Amino acid sequence: MLRYPIKLEPDDNGTFLATCPALPEVTTFGDDKVDALKRATDAIEEALSARIADGTDIPAPAKGPRTPGVSLPLMTELKVSLYRTLKEKAMTRAELMRRLKWNRESVDRLFRLDHASKLDQIEAAFHALGKDIDIRIKEPA
Repeated sequence: MLRYPIKLEPDDNGTFLATCPALPEVTTFGDDKVDALKRATDAIEEALSARIADGTDIPAPAKGPRTPGVSLPLMTELKVSLYRTLKEKAMTRAELMRRLKWNRESVDRLFRLDHASKLDQIEAAFHALGKDIDIRIKEPA
């Protein structure tokens, strides 16, 4: 799972400030820790969406000791991985469009985190990039 560590700090008005060291643009708050983590998840997805739209790099989550953090939805993880793979291959969306023989809008939707893409479309895009998807089911930590 794509998991980003979150730094939670009590604020002076009884709320909790949540920031994400890997994504400095993520700053939000919540009425309690649970609310702050939920809002942090939303803020991280917005930050990732903005980075994809701008064509900028998306940092990998920091590895290390378990700190409070949030796991992002599976579709978000798949789309972020697709975006990273496209950049690693130094391929444009136009080239991906040609390989898939799809129209531009269909390819662009693969990179919009707010669009509910179908898994077979994501799988086809990875295949066009020379990658396969391997999903594992495990017990929660």
